[in-house]
Formats: sequence, structure tokens, C-alpha cells
Amino acid sequence: MISYIIRRSLMAIPLLLGITIISFFIIKAAPGGPTALLIDPKMKPEDKIALEEKYGLNDPIHVQYGKWLGQMAKGDFGTSLIRRGVPVSEMIMNRLPNTLLLMGVSTLFAILIAVPLGIISSMRPYSKLDYTVTVGSFLGVATPSFWLGLMMIMFFGVKLGWFPTGGVATLNAPFSIMDRIHHLIMPAFVLATADMAALTRYTRSSMLDVLHQDYIRTAKSKGFKEGKVVLKHGLRNGLIPIITIFGLMLPSFIGGAAITETVFTWPGIGRLFIESAFTRDYPVIMALTVISAIFVVIGNLLADILYAIFDPRIEY
Repeated sequence: MISYIIRRSLMAIPLLLGITIISFFIIKAAPGGPTALLIDPKMKPEDKIALEEKYGLNDPIHVQYGKWLGQMAKGDFGTSLIRRGVPVSEMIMNRLPNTLLLMGVSTLFAILIAVPLGIISSMRPYSKLDYTVTVGSFLGVATPSFWLGLMMIMFFGVKLGWFPTGGVATLNAPFSIMDRIHHLIMPAFVLATADMAALTRYTRSSMLDVLHQDYIRTAKSKGFKEGKVVLKHGLRNGLIPIITIFGLMLPSFIGGAAITETVFTWPGIGRLFIESAFTRDYPVIMALTVISAIFVVIGNLLADILYAIFDPRIEY
């Protein structure tokens, strides 16, 4: 297992390198350029050239990429073009804990709600409960996260006043875990909704297939309780497809966080990505692209490791 993890980690290096090349050249091909918001229309041509030279933007594109890649290999993502002098790594580290917290709670929401619903639905196929869960799952997948977030803010935040409408904590208030949880519930639920709905459907489908296997019928015929048969024998074998979806959920939370964090004014890297895209802060965009790619690699590697843990027949 250890050698497999090392091999997979080494294989991720050319993958990440390819992602950086494609992302860098696509961003450079975008119209406008990174200095478009920095240059005064009345600026003299020589001042404009000096500004581009300061940021290395007058170098050939392959030279710019080489310099950026060399800095990134040292953990230096450069400085922000908009917030002049502020290191990109500092901006990301200030917001990354908030996004990780939001992703962690959203993952718990998705697993703790979706897996039991999928199992119960598979145990009572084509019943009223099953149809209700199915309709709810389709609605969850089809509902845009920004619309759901706005509706929750209007109803639970403004009308009922149960939850705060945005932010990570109450302003000018001492640190409180309960206050953080209070601010976290709505954005975490919105972020988890689509993956929760998809995970419910996959769990139901996987468990429904397993529960019709001969060894399940044999266990039931021997007098074992249905709950014990499902959880001890069925769930373990039905987890493989579910683990695959779980591995894909982690990187999807990054993309979903960009919308959710913007709606709830949550100070995370998803919102930072949106802000940087609008202001053409290219060093920040590139850094966040690399981080997103790393989450994709970690999610797939984690899924492969969980395969071997839950299914001893799988060997690496």
C-alpha cells in the first residue's frame, strides 16, 4: 500500500505540471491582460512599459511560465497585482482554513444524510418512502446552489431570523464555537445539497444491487435480522461505488464553494477566486487553480486507499 501511494503521488507530478501549462496559457490568452485595471488611460507609453517590465509581463510567454513555475516549486506564488505587495500565499492561507471548515462540515452533512437515506430507500424499493427520496434527490441535483442559498437567506435568515445571513462570525463579538456553528449551518447545507442528492441515488442503486445477491438471501434465510444483514454484509460490499463518488466530491466542493461563499459572504478561497477573476489578479487565479488540481489528485488517491480498506479483495 505504501509503495502504491508513493507511485501514485509521483504520477501526479506530470499531471499537475500539465494542468499548470494549460491553465497558464489559457489565462494569458484571455483578453485585457493583467495590467488592464492598473494602467491609467492618461499614463505615458514609457510608464506603461516600465509597469509591464516590473511584473515581467514583457518577457516571452514561455519565459514567464518558467519563472512562475520556479517560484511555485519553492512555495512562492508571487504577489497580488491588485493588492500590491501582498504575497499570494498569505492571501490564500488567510482564507484556506475557512474553506476547509466549510468543506469538512458539508462532507459530513452529505454522508450522514445521504447514505442512511439511500440504504433505507433500497430496503423499501418502489414504496412511498422510496419515491419521496427519489423525488427529493432529483430536486436536490436540479436546484441551483445560488438560488437555494438566496431562498434560505430570505426565509431562515431574514423572515424567521434563525440564522445569520452571511459571514463567518458575528462582528466585534468574542470568539465562540457556537457562533461559528451558527454561521456555518446554512452555507454548509447549501454546498452539500447537490452532492447529497447524487450520493443518495448512488447509495440506493448500489445497495439495491447488493441486496439481491444470493449471500444476502442466505443470511436472511438463516434467521439474521434484516438490519444486521444490510449493515454488516450488504453495506460493506455496496460501498465501492459510493467511495468513488466520495472521491469526486472533494474537488467538486471547491467549485461549489465559489458560488456558496459568494452568496453567504464567506471569506474562503472560493470567494477569493471569484474576486480575483473579476479583477484579473492572475497570480491568485493561477495559485488557486493549482490548489484545486491538488484537491482532485488527493480525492482520487483517497478513494483508491479506501477501496483497499473496505474491500480486502483489492490489492495494490
